Amino acid sequence: MFTWDKLLCAKREREHTVQNPDDVRTEFRKDYHRIIGSASFRRLQDKAQVYPLKRGDFVRTRLTHSLEVSSFAGSLGDTIFRRLIDENTEGINEIVRENCCDILECAGLVHDIGNPPFGHFGEFSIRQWFEDNLPKLTFKGKPVTELLSKQMKSDFLNFEGNAQALRVLTRLHCLMDMDTGMNLTYALLNTIVKYPVCSTGIDKKSGDIRTKKMGYYLSEEELFRDITSCTGVRDRRYPLTFILESADDIAYKTADIEDASVKGLLDYHRILDELRSDRYREKCISPKALEMLEKAAAELEKSFESAKSFNMRDPQLKAVQRWIVKLQNMLIYAASDAFCDNYAAIMNGEFKSELLAESPARTLAFALGDIAYRYVFRSSSIVMSELSESSMMTFLLDKIVRAALRFETEEKCIFDRDLSEVLSENYLEICKRACEGKSDSEQCYRRLLFATDCVCGMTDSYAEEFYRILSGNKG
Repeated sequence: MFTWDKLLCAKREREHTVQNPDDVRTEFRKDYHRIIGSASFRRLQDKAQVYPLKRGDFVRTRLTHSLEVSSFAGSLGDTIFRRLIDENTEGINEIVRENCCDILECAGLVHDIGNPPFGHFGEFSIRQWFEDNLPKLTFKGKPVTELLSKQMKSDFLNFEGNAQALRVLTRLHCLMDMDTGMNLTYALLNTIVKYPVCSTGIDKKSGDIRTKKMGYYLSEEELFRDITSCTGVRDRRYPLTFILESADDIAYKTADIEDASVKGLLDYHRILDELRSDRYREKCISPKALEMLEKAAAELEKSFESAKSFNMRDPQLKAVQRWIVKLQNMLIYAASDAFCDNYAAIMNGEFKSELLAESPARTLAFALGDIAYRYVFRSSSIVMSELSESSMMTFLLDKIVRAALRFETEEKCIFDRDLSEVLSENYLEICKRACEGKSDSEQCYRRLLFATDCVCGMTDSYAEEFYRILSGNKG
């Protein structure tokens, strides 16, 4: 069974040699200030959550989404650990509660820090590019597919923003040196590893949430082992990860509905009709699930009547926005109850599901995601944006991967040399240091990582501008 004295591991990869006696902050509060002041975090303001970013638009960006997740994660942690304290749960006290809340707030801020431009479609575009092009690539005259090990190839074919986040925080963000990134605490780093398996350990049919995707690349495997050994979870899921995941689910499931309403893709009547349709009522596997679904619909109706009584200019939109807040509270309490009810299984590393999926909010949460998918993600405006973004990502990867594989080799050309010189200087130096004295196989792998690092480090607007420049479009 996991213990909190070990789980709350404040170790850092590079330990401080000198401590300031006047600094009264805990190690986890120090993490918070490192994150807030970092360029990697600020870049999230120019990365889309769902909708392409436009001036004067007020839908969510990756930054606002991350702030919301941080807030929800902290609230969930506070609610959960206060209840566990009230129930006299062994090993839980006010210090544990405070530390867990600090870690969760930090984890919410950085959980998407590894995502490429253009939202989740950017992740898909990278995976698709390697699926289409990996067999065509060569390094020093040899086929890349023959040089790379199974896990190396799998890292790119299963590219994942979660694994990239660990890489950004521990390797790519240069704070004091080029070896430890932000040098955050192990407890925080373990929290953001949603899937504690490598790319060859993915098993979507296992029934265990931890093997749904990969959580780290081969390049960070040794560090992952050190982190999970120090916290004691090893290849199990870290307990706070379940809470972070729920905060993320609550944030995006409710935000997608609100942003769609602001955009005019969904309205009050459509949402209410959907919630009361047989499509979702038939999926309720318990009376409590049906009760929560009906309560959500009733609350939406009440919000509309209230908006009308105040003679608001757009009562339908105001009703949805007010309802979203009530919905978030319902989901927070549902996830909190699920964590406490399954506490023993979570602490034994045996809990295999998501918290909301094991709560009465299961059907309601599914409905929100399904409504957003059908009315938002498959809308013509989003599909058209994805087609445009796919062209940009394909073009950028074509150019950057070629330059990454050829710089400082006999195959280099002037264009490759010039391009490699205008890409991230820090990332290029990290790549060169990682390649020193290594085999062709390892060098090839690190160069491909350099290419994905460069693309993922771009904001939406920078990716568009870089594409425009490289493609020769002067408009």
